[in-house]
Amino acid sequence: MAPAAFTSRLLPAAASASAAASRLPSAAAGAAASFVRLPHNPTGWGGASVSAAPRTARRRAPGVAYATAATDKSIYDYTVKDIDGKDVPLKKFKNKVLLIVNVASQCGLTTANYTELSHIYEKYKTQGFEILAFPCNQFGAQEPGSNSQIKQFACTRFKAEFPIFDKVDVNGPNTAPIYKFLKSSAGGFLGDLVKWNFEKFLVDKNGKVVERYPPTTSPFQIEKDIQKLIAA
Repeated sequence: MAPAAFTSRLLPAAASASAAASRLPSAAAGAAASFVRLPHNPTGWGGASVSAAPRTARRRAPGVAYATAATDKSIYDYTVKDIDGKDVPLKKFKNKVLLIVNVASQCGLTTANYTELSHIYEKYKTQGFEILAFPCNQFGAQEPGSNSQIKQFACTRFKAEFPIFDKVDVNGPNTAPIYKFLKSSAGGFLGDLVKWNFEKFLVDKNGKVVERYPPTTSPFQIEKDIQKLIAA
């Protein structure tokens, strides 16, 4: 199951967002209000079209308090484990633009996202760009496999060449430290929960989060933002 397109109307208040939340699966419904602009055609989460999504999640609405937190840290202060269980200091990605994504193998958004992510990575990997993929099984239990199964799936079916890391929690008491940092740096409307598989964080060459995109945002829709940061 995956997020379908919702209405393109900008909802004026959290009450309206709550009504829209009733159309989401239980894993994501409580946090639905976190995005100001909702996708088109509320038809459920199965077989969603990625390209129909809003381009960005952080359009500012007047008079709204956003859950953002200033921090002196950068992504380079963290070490994570790769898909093979080896420690990877993220400072190895200094001076690169990063797109960080929580991935899943059995989601309605899987094929479109992996295909587009692989295309963008191939296009910009020699220009100082990296994609960091973190498998997560918290949304509909759609990443149930072992690390070796996840690696085989991504690298065989989609020819993914970008780094894939150890399976993590992105919400809740066991949230991985890197995701605590990402969410505190770019909280959404009324909260900072990751909403579903394939939510995306864009990080600049200084290791700072500069943008956050909802799960239904196509990687191709982020390409112009990536280009700007690479050129900066």
